[in-house]
Amino acid sequence: QVQLVESGGGLVQPGGSLRLSCAASGRTFSSDAMGWLRQVPGNQREFVAAINSNGGRKYYAESVKGRFTISRDNAKNTVSLQMNSLKPEDTGVYFCAGKVGKADYVPFSADDYWGQGTQVTVSS
Repeated sequence: QVQLVESGGGLVQPGGSLRLSCAASGRTFSSDAMGWLRQVPGNQREFVAAINSNGGRKYYAESVKGRFTISRDNAKNTVSLQMNSLKPEDTGVYFCAGKVGKADYVPFSADDYWGQGTQVTVSS
C-alpha cells in the first residue's frame, strides 16, 4: 500500500519561507507524476504545483509562479515544495499527491494517492 507523509508545515510571517517535503513508501514512485495541492476550510482543494516523473517538466498555479518551486529526488522517493515570499492567502493544508503509473501530469483526482496533509499558516 502506498503511503505519502508530508512534513515541513508550520507558522510563518508574511514574506517568509517554508520547505515542504513528501516521503513515499510502499511504492517506487519514479514512474509517477507528483504534485501538491492545498485546501482551506469550506473550499475545494486547489492545485499548487506538479512535476512529471523524471523532473523535467514542472507546472504551477498562477498564484504561486515565481515564488514556489517543486522538485523531486527519485532515489530517495521524495518530492519537495520550496515556498518563498509567502502571503496570508497561501494559508491552508497542503497535500502531496501522486498519479500511479502516469509519467506526465494531468489534474489530480480521488483515484490518485494522497498524503494526510500538513498545515501552513502565514500570519503576522
